[in-house]
Amino acid sequence: MVRATNSVASHRRKKRLFKLAKGYVGDRKNHLRLTSGAVMRAMAYSYAHRKENKRNFRSLWIMRLNAAARINGISYSKFIYGLKKARCELDRKVLSDMAIRDPSGFAAVVGAAKAALA
Repeated sequence: MVRATNSVASHRRKKRLFKLAKGYVGDRKNHLRLTSGAVMRAMAYSYAHRKENKRNFRSLWIMRLNAAARINGISYSKFIYGLKKARCELDRKVLSDMAIRDPSGFAAVVGAAKAALA
C-alpha cells in the first residue's frame, strides 16, 4: 500500500510559514528548518516589543512634560501632584501633545496645577 503523506495539509503549513518569512534575507526565507526558527524568534520578539513599546512611549511623554513644565516654572513631579489635587483627568499622552501643539493651553493647565498646590 502506498504511504499517505497528507501533502495538502503539510503544503498549507509550509505556505503559511513561508508567508510569515516574507522579506527575510538568505536561506531563512526558503528553507523550512531555518525559516521556522527565524519566524518563531521574530514572533517572540514582536510580542515582547509590543509590550515594551508602551513603556517607551510613556517615558517619552514624561520627558516632554518635564521639559515643558520646567519652562513654565514647575517640576514634573509637582506638576503631576498639582493635577491630581486639582482633579484634572488629562493623561500624560494628551498633556504631552498639548505641550507641543498648544503651549498657551498647556500653560493654563500648569497654572491650574500651581493653584491647586498653593
